[in-house]
Amino acid sequence: MDEKDHWEKVYGTKSPDAVSWFAPHLETSLNLIYEATQNKTASIIDVGGGEATLVDDLLLDGFTDLSVLDISQRAIDVARGRIGKNANNVHWYCADITKATLPQNYFDVWHDRAVFHFLTDAAQREIYVEQVMLSVKHGGHVIISTFGPEGPEQCSGLDVVRYDAERLHGQFGKTFKLLNSTTEIHKTPMGTTQQFLYCFCRMEWS
Repeated sequence: MDEKDHWEKVYGTKSPDAVSWFAPHLETSLNLIYEATQNKTASIIDVGGGEATLVDDLLLDGFTDLSVLDISQRAIDVARGRIGKNANNVHWYCADITKATLPQNYFDVWHDRAVFHFLTDAAQREIYVEQVMLSVKHGGHVIISTFGPEGPEQCSGLDVVRYDAERLHGQFGKTFKLLNSTTEIHKTPMGTTQQFLYCFCRMEWS
């Protein structure tokens, strides 16, 4: 089963609030986005946004240039249906992030909660970083969240790579200035906990 088929199956057999990473509101992500920009016309992409409610909250707060990318069309369809007519105000990309075609030098904020840690192959990670460098504006902000050092070793039947702040920032290099890092203990719908690490960076060319 390839990656797309795997995630279509996950989203096709579980309700949005039954996956381990579900949260009613992604408070840490929202706070970092607000720290990155208060400009409601800023271009923001949520990579792996799927069924997550981040786009709902950003729309509600008045942001007008939002994009969501996910490998699963099922997940995108769920989000679009939940949002209703306002979904037409969002740019939707159904694609594998390592193969996606995105606008260049466009995004002010790149947000990823729980995609990067699924890239267990170094070549995949290199392509991902190249995507960020091509798509994010100089001076733009990048928010990457993965499982932390004490997080799970697998998720949804797939292996993941766990990171501390130094290791995660090291994947991106000097072009990305680390502004802040934090860990969060996420309580899953099943009552267990997962440690997430957030790195908040700014794109700076040396």
